[in-house]
Amino acid sequence: MKDKLQKTSKFLSMILRHKPEVIGIELDEKGWADVRSLIDGVNKSGKYFLDMNILEEIVRTDEKGRYSFSDDYTRIRANQGHSVKVDVDLKRCQPPEYLYHGTAEKYVKSINKQGLIPKDRLYVHLSADVITAEKVGSRHGKPVIYKIFSGEMYRQGYNFCISANGVWLADFIPLNFMEKL
Repeated sequence: MKDKLQKTSKFLSMILRHKPEVIGIELDEKGWADVRSLIDGVNKSGKYFLDMNILEEIVRTDEKGRYSFSDDYTRIRANQGHSVKVDVDLKRCQPPEYLYHGTAEKYVKSINKQGLIPKDRLYVHLSADVITAEKVGSRHGKPVIYKIFSGEMYRQGYNFCISANGVWLADFIPLNFMEKL
C-alpha cells in the first residue's frame, strides 16, 4: 500500500509542479488546482486510482511536506519545485548564515562554471543542514554538497525565501558565495 501511495504521490508531484495538462487541469496563478478536477483527472488517466481519502493520506504522510490544501480542502498545490510559472506566496526572509545544496557528482563541472542556477525550476533549492542536502544529492548518483554563504549573500542584497515545507529557495547562487565540501 505504501509503495502505491508513493507512486501516486510522485505522479501528483509531476502534475502539480510541472505538467497539469497531462490530466487536463490548470493551476491558478498561485499554483492551486481544484481538488475535484485533480481527482477526476488522475482517475481518467488510468494510471492511478485517487479519491479524497487517498489524497488526504498522501498530503498528511508525505515526508517532504510537498503539498498543501486550502483551508476548505477544495484546492491543493505543491509547496515548491515548480517549473510552471506560479506564485505560491513565498515569504522573503533572512536565511541562516549557511545553507547547503546537494547534487550528484555528474553536475559538479557545470556548477563549478556557472554557480547554482534553477535550470528547469523557478528557484535553486537549498537545505538547512548537510544531512538533508546529502539525501537530495544522492537521488541522482554519488552526492556532492556545496556550502552556501547565504548570510553574506543576504547582507549583500540577495533574496531568499522559505517554502511552507521548509525548503530554502534562491534565484541563483553565484560562485563566489559557495564552496564544495
